[in-house]
Amino acid sequence: MEIWINPACSKCRTATKALDEAGITYTVRRYLDDPPTAEELTAVLARLNLEPWDLVRHNEPAAKPLRNLPRDEAHRPDWIQAMTESPILIQRPILTADDNTTAVARDPETLSHFLPK
Repeated sequence: MEIWINPACSKCRTATKALDEAGITYTVRRYLDDPPTAEELTAVLARLNLEPWDLVRHNEPAAKPLRNLPRDEAHRPDWIQAMTESPILIQRPILTADDNTTAVARDPETLSHFLPK
């Protein structure tokens, strides 16, 4: 399992704590220090079945230039490029299980899908 986190994010800390308490082995990717490539982000978006604009943290100051960017196929690469250049824009934490099941685990219900029953 891999988890993309920002250590300053309370949702990320909650997720890693839950994984630790469940005894799950996982790899941490501090995506602000090690931003995903466009290819990695495209793969994550495909596994999430989301468009790039659905994964953007629109309240971040870095999102201001995106406010007028169309949310369409033609501008999809622009959205992805913005997230790779300013990874703070990416929602978190993103969990990917060994079977490639992927989710943005911001809420307890979503996080529970990655924990033992």
